[in-house]
Amino acid sequence: MATGARVTDGDALVRFVTEVADGGEAADGARSRLEDRIGADATVDAAAVLANFFMMTRVADGTGTPLDAGSVAISEDLRAGLGLDDLASRRLVPVTDG
Repeated sequence: MATGARVTDGDALVRFVTEVADGGEAADGARSRLEDRIGADATVDAAAVLANFFMMTRVADGTGTPLDAGSVAISEDLRAGLGLDDLASRRLVPVTDG
């Protein structure tokens, strides 16, 4: 499967995100490999974007922001395919009427 959405160095960026999201010692290697490929400044930018996505999820969870019913429905197959519903950090709070 092709990765990177035709973005320059997209495959390296996808690998970086995947390995950092998995956590552990793999993140250090991923960061070093990405820096070797795209340079230190671009690696910092990539890490900042990734950190922002993690932060936004935590803000939404912390404030109890629910996922609207439409998003719950259209993301069901995606969440199942990625195994998101099985993650320990999963917190899906759908909007309820009433």
